[in-house]
This record gives sequence, C-alpha cells and structure tokens, in this order.
Amino acid sequence: ANRGEIACRIAKTARKMGIKTVAVYSEADARAVHVQACDEAVCVGPAASIDSYLNVDRIIMAMKATGAQAVHPGYGFLSENAAFVTRLEKEGLVFIGPGEFAMESMGDKIASKLLAEKAGVNVIPGYNGIIKDEAEAVKVSNDIGYPVMIKASAGGGGKGMRIAWNDQDAAEGFRLSSAEAAASFGDDRIFVEKFVEKPRHIEIQIIADTHGNVIYLPERDCSVQRRNQKVVEEAPSGFIDEATWRAMGEQAVLLAKAVDYRSAGTVEMMVDKDRNFYFLEMNTRLQVEHPVTEMVTGLDLVELMIKVAAGEKLPFTQDKISAVGHAMEVRVYAEDPLRGFLPAIGKLSRYVLPESVPGKDTIVRVDTGVEEGSEISIYYDPMIAKLITYGPDRNAAIAAMRKALDAYIIRGVVCNINFVRDVMDNEKFLAGDVTTNFIAENYPSPPGFQGHQLTRDEGRELCAIAAILHMQHAQQAKILLPPEGSYVAGKQTVGRAALVGVMSPNNVMGDADLVVEIKGAGMDEPLTLPLSVAAMRPKLGDVISTSFEVRMDGAPSLKMNARLPSVAGLYEVNYKQLNEDEDAAPLGAVLADTERVVQVWSKHSQGYTLSVSGTQYKVTIRTPRVAELAKFMPVQQDEDHSKTLRSPMPGKVHSIAVQEGEHVRVGQELCVVEAMKMQNVLRCEKDSIIAKIPVSVGQSVAVDEVIIEFAEPETPPKGT
Repeated sequence: ANRGEIACRIAKTARKMGIKTVAVYSEADARAVHVQACDEAVCVGPAASIDSYLNVDRIIMAMKATGAQAVHPGYGFLSENAAFVTRLEKEGLVFIGPGEFAMESMGDKIASKLLAEKAGVNVIPGYNGIIKDEAEAVKVSNDIGYPVMIKASAGGGGKGMRIAWNDQDAAEGFRLSSAEAAASFGDDRIFVEKFVEKPRHIEIQIIADTHGNVIYLPERDCSVQRRNQKVVEEAPSGFIDEATWRAMGEQAVLLAKAVDYRSAGTVEMMVDKDRNFYFLEMNTRLQVEHPVTEMVTGLDLVELMIKVAAGEKLPFTQDKISAVGHAMEVRVYAEDPLRGFLPAIGKLSRYVLPESVPGKDTIVRVDTGVEEGSEISIYYDPMIAKLITYGPDRNAAIAAMRKALDAYIIRGVVCNINFVRDVMDNEKFLAGDVTTNFIAENYPSPPGFQGHQLTRDEGRELCAIAAILHMQHAQQAKILLPPEGSYVAGKQTVGRAALVGVMSPNNVMGDADLVVEIKGAGMDEPLTLPLSVAAMRPKLGDVISTSFEVRMDGAPSLKMNARLPSVAGLYEVNYKQLNEDEDAAPLGAVLADTERVVQVWSKHSQGYTLSVSGTQYKVTIRTPRVAELAKFMPVQQDEDHSKTLRSPMPGKVHSIAVQEGEHVRVGQELCVVEAMKMQNVLRCEKDSIIAKIPVSVGQSVAVDEVIIEFAEPETPPKGT
C-alpha cells in the first residue's frame, strides 16, 4: 500500500522469499516503476493521495480482488494509521506492522510521551496538553522558556514542526504547523516542548516478534537535517559509545514491551553534548533510512517484518547483534538547494545510477522508484532515490559516497546532489562534528547554500580537465574515418589518425595555448587561466590522444590520462603533478594519484557546461587572441525581477497576508505557497507598496509565476 522506492524495495524482498506481490497505484502513477516491479497492479483512484493511497476502502478492494493476504504499508500514507489496522483485522487480512494499540499509543506524540515517561524512558520537558490557538502557543512557550519546538501531535517526516525563538515565531509556528499537520495527517493538534539546543538526532531500530522477543540494533545518526527532515543518515554513530548505545537500546525495549510491540519500529532520541538522551518519538513503521542498518548488520528488515507477521520467531538473540563496518545514506530529492531547497517537478530526461566497483571493499546501493522518463509531480514526496554506501570504516563510506554522487546522472529535474556532495567535503562533517543545527550553521541563510566553492587548486584542475577534453574533441573532429576504424578483408583496422599517430616519431601529437574561463554558482568573479596543453600520441588501437601534459604558470605541470566521455556524459580523469626535475611518466602509463569524475552536461560553441562535485560550471575555452578580443564584447544583463514576487516553486496559494495599496516592510509575510504539503512563507525583501495581486487564494501557480507586483514607495520631500 505504497509507491515509489519503498514499494520497489518491498517487492524485491518478497520476490526473494517467493512471495507474489500486488502494487496499488494512482492514475498519476500508471507507468510508475513500482507498478512494473510487482506481479500484479490495481489502480486505486486519481492522483490526490486522499482518493487513492489513503483510501482504505479501495486498498481493501484491491486486496480482495487479487486474493492478497497481507499488506505492507512502507512508510508514509497508511503506515501509521491505527484505523487501517483495525479495518484489516475485521476483514481477516494481515497488516505487516505493529498492532492497533501500539500504533495508536505511539502515533499520538502527546500520549506516547506520557507512556514513555511511565515506562521509565527519559523524556524532554514540555507541555503535554493540546494548544488551542496562537495566543496559548505564545503563553505556553513563555512558560517553558525559549527556544521551544512546536510539533504536530500526529506529525512525522518533518511536517508540522517549527522551532520558536520568540513570541512571533511561536504564533507563526502554531499557524503554519497546524495547517501542515491538517494537510498531511488530517489532524491539526499541536503541542509544545523544550527545544534541546545543539542536539544530535540518534535513533534505535528495534525488531520484535509475537513470542515476547524484542531486539535493538545498532544506532543510526540522523543529525544532518533540513526543516526537521533528514538528509544524511549513517550507522553507527561516531559519537555514541557502546555504553550509551546499550542504555538507549534497553530503554527502547522497555517502551516496546509497554505497548506489546511487534514488527520493526524506531525509537528516536535527542542526545546532548554530554550523551544525555531524551525520548523524541517512536515511529511504528519501517524508516526511510533503514538501509544503513541493513548494511552494517547484514539483516533484511523487510524480510524480518514479513516473517514476524507470519508468526515466526526472531532467528537471533541480542548478544549476536553488532555493527560491522560503516554505512552512509543520502536522500536524493527533486529540490533546488540554490533556491532554499524549494521542491521541483519535471521529467527525468536522463537517469543513470552509480555502480559498485568490483573487487573493492566498498558497496554502492541505490533504492529508487524512478527511471529515465519518470515524472516527478506535485502530488507526492519529491524523493528520487536513496543512495547508500558501505565501507570498512566511516572514511571509506564517505569516499565511496563522493564517487557515487559524482557518477550519479540526473537530468531534466533539479535535484540536491550538489548539496549532499558538498556535505561530504565539509570539514565538520568529516570530523563527525554534527548536530541538528549542522545545515543552519554551515550554510546560513541568507544566502544559504551557493554551490560548491572551488578552491584555487580545484579551479586549476577543472581548467586543465576542460582543456584536454577540448583537445580530444578537436582531434575527433579531424578524423576522416569512423571512430571505430575501418575494415579491410573483413578485419577491423585502426582509424587513420590513430595509425598516423602511432607511426609518428614524436611523442607529442599537437599542442595548444588556451585561455580557460570558469563561471558558476557562488563565484563572485569568473576564474580565468591561461595554460598550454600537449597531446601525446595515441596508443595502438586508439583514434585520439588519451595522455596529455598541461602546463600552467605558477603551478606544477599535470600529467593527465582520460578517454572520451561515456554516452551518459561521465568523464573520468586520472592525473598527477610533475615536479620540474621529475622524468615524464612512461607513455600510456595509468596515473592514479588523483581520480576525478566530471559530468559533461552540454557542449556549446566555445566550451562546455561541466559538473564537478555536483555543481555546474560554464567553461569557456578560447585562444589567447580570441580571449583578448572577448574583453570588448558587451555583457548580457540579467532580467530585473525586483518589482515582482514570483513563486519559487510549483504549488498552490494557501494564503495572502497583504492587500493592494498596502505599504510593506522588509521581512513582512506576504503569502504562503503550499507545495508537496509543506507551507512555504514568502516574505518582503525590501520596503515597497503592493501594486497588484494577480492571483487568489487556492489558485495553482507555476514556478516563477508572478504572485505580487510592487511599486516603489514615494520618497518624502527633503526637509520633511
């Protein structure tokens, strides 16, 4: 009873177990990957979740029509709906998850907190009643003491949660959180608790059977979050020692036993700098980040859930559980980090997954529910995939993640690969110095994340890479025969250019003086670098050069090896620095001192658009004379949008807080746009007058559609 990557993930394990599966899908998902992944599929309604994936009657009708005996809810949708569990039991159908009492008790954040406290679990201090309105939210927040966390009682997945630092935040947080909660869960109840400053978000995965056995697994660290939504997860945590893990695990078991829990579940904790931990909530379902636990334990959590639902006993005991190695997961979302992580939609025009390298001690896993041609729509969560890497230790897992992200090709939809790739290079992240404030502290807004910031050496490296790619394409353009060569007497021969090159007495096939210019997000000024490139003669069988020497003023020469980009656009380069007194490497030698994977997004008349570390750069390559003349060319001016407020995302106008003719101030709320069930407040960027509001509440808006037009405030006469 789900869609996307989690439906595909469940179907994969079921197939391994010899169990046939039935997919349910909405009209918008008729061609979705999860529909193809199952043995049968049933349409359960139109695109809106309330009429399809949340429609209990239609889900049960699909089960009866196909003879399905059990339902796995995945996460989201009906996964934590106690009424759904009750209905299934009445119909004689099996829910693969916990019972109604456990789900109902833990699903209500207020009730779960009271129950946890009674069971002997550490809890965060706060107000356990329901907040009625903004005024009460402000009063309760003052009683507790700022900062506080305003939370939806039925919330989850980062929805319906706001941090309040003052009275204004508390009033606004109540209003926005209750609206998000109503839209996402059909329950707008709100409560308030103390916000633990600089906490780590650590969670304990448990698995329980119907024979009284409850086992806790290695902890997961999910501290890297945005809007309370996890972005990077890993297991185990480098911060938690064994004694703390066991103490947290034992409390998680106490809580599970208090509600007669069965199946997989997760107890989430906030941990302070002294390793004091507090109960946050219990998710009575399979977590999005469950793969990192699977990677370090070797367990299949979906398989265990199915077996527990069938009445089987857990096949292991607590003393057999430990973490081996380290696993890292990043969530790949259709969202634009350069525009405040606003959600994006579109069709995947190119989609190529990274792969594990055979023989290496690292593993790359991709849990995805899309393929080339899939549509990312406004109706559902914008997650494209989960990318997971495994290594013998944390550093190895991170290194594998860097390479996997560099090789992950997504075109047609804006995504957050540039951001998560940058996190993998962040010094604090590498040191394990992370809290739930990590993004806010390392990418403060404004301006927020501005793309990967090229270092001086990285800029030189990119210039050199672009230059050798330019040389290869120039050689390729002069080849008279097809790149694969020609055939004589039915046998393949090398191309003419390669044959001439191999027979040439000179190692250098050609050289060029070039000026390379790089422009990209976050760069105040373009980087311009003159350099010289020498192309070595091709090896026998090659049609163009694959070895080059690049010389730059004030820097060591680079010896570089690279073949043409793949069909998908991956350009793999090996290079090393040459000291002045160092002999040149043997011709054709594989130079692996440094490896870099660059994505070639496009080729234009004077260069390329290249992606490095997830961030795109426009690279222009000119001869020195053309570069000199280019200084006299007019500079194209960006379009002026300062007099309009445009929708930063596709969505629906939820509310408008101003009127035409009204004077507005910097920071004042102008409107709220709802996108993918999240409330996004748009604020005034400068003192202005509202000239025109061409949209209305409830109206759908496209990205960059004008919502408000401004007029400049009149300047008062001098002397007044």
